[in-house]
Amino acid sequence: MRDYLLTLCVTAAVTYLLTGPVRKFAIATGAMPEIRARDVHREPTPRLGGIAMFFGLCTGLLVADHLQNLNSVFELSNEPRALLSGAALIWLIGVLDDKFELDALIKLGAQMISAGVMVMQGLTILWLPIPGVGTVALTKGQGTLLTVALVVLTINAVNFVDGLDGLAAGMVCIAAAAFFLYGYRLWYGYTIEAAAPATLFAAILMGMCLGFLPHNMHPARIFMGDSGSMLIGLILAASAISITGQVDPDILKLFEGSTREATHAALPVFIPLVLPLTIIAIPMADLILAIVRRTWNGQSPFAADRGHLHHRLLEIGHSHSRAVLIMYFWSALIAFGTLAYSVHSTSMWIVLVVVFLSAIGLVLLLLPRFTPRAPRWAESFVPPRYRRRGAGGRGGRPGTRSDGAVPVATAAEEPAEERVPVPAGVNGSTAIGHRSRFTDRRKAGTPS
Repeated sequence: MRDYLLTLCVTAAVTYLLTGPVRKFAIATGAMPEIRARDVHREPTPRLGGIAMFFGLCTGLLVADHLQNLNSVFELSNEPRALLSGAALIWLIGVLDDKFELDALIKLGAQMISAGVMVMQGLTILWLPIPGVGTVALTKGQGTLLTVALVVLTINAVNFVDGLDGLAAGMVCIAAAAFFLYGYRLWYGYTIEAAAPATLFAAILMGMCLGFLPHNMHPARIFMGDSGSMLIGLILAASAISITGQVDPDILKLFEGSTREATHAALPVFIPLVLPLTIIAIPMADLILAIVRRTWNGQSPFAADRGHLHHRLLEIGHSHSRAVLIMYFWSALIAFGTLAYSVHSTSMWIVLVVVFLSAIGLVLLLLPRFTPRAPRWAESFVPPRYRRRGAGGRGGRPGTRSDGAVPVATAAEEPAEERVPVPAGVNGSTAIGHRSRFTDRRKAGTPS
């Protein structure tokens, strides 16, 4: 565990330290797309955050290769090299897309090729556990198709949920934490060495996300872009494929006794396949709803709109940060609830706790405009939005409501003297474009 934590911390530190220079590089190279109608940010923001995340991945693998307890992963398995090969390819395509906006079919082809590269080096699904039947071996073609499908599905699910500041990185970090606990339990509890690569991948993935999140939380200074979202999606899928393809369920001696007992006992084996699906359950539900909504309205299923779940959370009154936290809550509830049920599948209290937490989540959804307030003695230690100062008070802003929230107004409703354009500069997120966050597009320095 100490070596895994060391690898995680080094990966997070490298990713965090490199994200600042990468942001300046993205601004200098013009990797700052114009704001689209469906975007929720108000200023052009640099992308290419995946560059820092990829170098964090490389550093994590390099550090693990030099640790005594993790060096055997590289000596006994070719999976780390397979992961690095597929990650390098998908990362390169993502960097090109962040800069030049590649066609969707090109990215889909690159995702399939990246999965194929990993399959050629041994990172593939070899068998499937079926309760009451046992281990069903897959042919080479079946294993390849299933592996490619899982990789492409996970990559696009992560890419699809990357719609708010810090949302994708946080949800994948939660998924990686749940998967790390599962993999470490198989490796340490059952002494299965084949689970060590997946545990290492999950630890590195957690470090990549944790190192990038401070730069990506609202208001984000940089986006991970497709170079980051596709990269972390591929690593998450590789962790699931590693355990499913290399850990033989017969080693755990699960398929014994009655069919009911075998079904409960086999749950730990199904978790590698179930966990990625539970993590992407929310974005997949969003995807299905989007396809139905667009088709019902006579639009193309691939047409962009503002009807996604995170858009709806903003529309009903949730703040940007609170919408992200709600998505975090549901992801953690599904992932860790599934993990806990796999450990104690016969315990009813786990189901009751999940039901109770689900009720709390529904209450949070029904109270979108509630703003917590700190006591007066703690006001100096909390951000201004949590203080009990009314409109026009000390430190307050004109136009602030009694509950401390700022009323939403369109640019046309703002006084003319307040619509001052934001000047572009090399240190700001509007460095390369004329776009201002307000409707007044006059150049900086011109007379009013």
